[in-house]
Amino acid sequence: MKRVVVTGIGALSPIGHDWTTVLARLKSNQNAVQRMAAWAEYDGLLTNLAAPCAPFVLDETKYNRKTTRSMGRVALMATRTSELALSQAGLLGDPWLKSGQVGVSYGSSSGSPTAIADFASMLVKKSTAGIHATTYIKMMSHTAAVNVGVHFGLTGRIIPTSSACTSGSQGLGFAYEAIKLGRQVAMLAGGAEELDATQAAIFDTLFATSTKNDTPALTPAPFDAHRDGLVLGEGACTFLLEELEHARARGATIIAELVGFSCNSDGTHVTQPNATTMAVAMRQALDDAGLKPSDIGYVNAHGTATQHGDIAETAATREVFGEKTPFSSLKSYMGHTLGACGALEAWMTLEMMREGWVCPTANLTQVDPKCAPLDYVMGHGRAVQSEYVKSNNFAFGGINTSLIFKRW
Repeated sequence: MKRVVVTGIGALSPIGHDWTTVLARLKSNQNAVQRMAAWAEYDGLLTNLAAPCAPFVLDETKYNRKTTRSMGRVALMATRTSELALSQAGLLGDPWLKSGQVGVSYGSSSGSPTAIADFASMLVKKSTAGIHATTYIKMMSHTAAVNVGVHFGLTGRIIPTSSACTSGSQGLGFAYEAIKLGRQVAMLAGGAEELDATQAAIFDTLFATSTKNDTPALTPAPFDAHRDGLVLGEGACTFLLEELEHARARGATIIAELVGFSCNSDGTHVTQPNATTMAVAMRQALDDAGLKPSDIGYVNAHGTATQHGDIAETAATREVFGEKTPFSSLKSYMGHTLGACGALEAWMTLEMMREGWVCPTANLTQVDPKCAPLDYVMGHGRAVQSEYVKSNNFAFGGINTSLIFKRW
């Protein structure tokens, strides 16, 4: 089996686009949640809270009308972060990218909601007005993966991972497996999601959103006794994963090694999480990496701040790791970025490993007694020196993923 390393990462997030900025935000213990004034016009929408991606600028010589005509915002963010990852890896513009040895494994919950709305309008108004040649390309669930491949001329395998909250983690995991098995030498992998009121409505109908509309700084609060639900976020993150010997041969700077991945299904309920199968996924990732639970120095939680999700996840984590492994949630700072969260949180998790410090869960002051006893990181964060860290994500449909990174 081949070893898989990280040689480039690009990110766009609500709390910053580079590690220096993100670290400062995490240490400030302040989230990026804000009230979305435009959402107030939707009758029946309970939440008006979200964490939009921080502003970013695109080079108009690269991102012009011709090159972006098939891209909605989700594909634009995926492509931009892929450009950043390739640049850091020293491969941007390299003819080798078109050799067939480089592929794409990328996900989002859906395509751009505005494009979906154009087709919905056709059904309601019985008119194709507003539908253009690229409308479907912007709408389709694999728009991010396809546009990344086309923009950089990649001719290797393409793996679209549209699986809601595990789109990004599956993107990383399936890329890892493709390289590990020798099917590809390198892969652009990750996930993206653009923010839209319709996504908030999905969780609103389940009464799973936070409605603390007047106090955005105090929510979400994963695992807290007084939490009232999730807050949506927005962003994208792309990894350049590469076979170790190839990376060494070209003198690449190695950021970390991806050593374990698992993905399974609850097989029980579409929206109610199952602690038993969550725990199985965590153990399978450990087995893939050849590690014991005690080898893991920090577990990054999925941590959505929903009652059923938090309770099931903490029960599963305790079953595998006991009560002594530091545990916290990045969603408390940037909200739930859906298809992007698996990649964004993996990036921040491995950077915290390299930093020797892990963030606290923001807004967690009193752990819900229904959540399992764990080593919840609270307050001002904690110095943690570890060789391995784990990032877990879980999605509607009963999809469970677990990734393990090793310090390089």
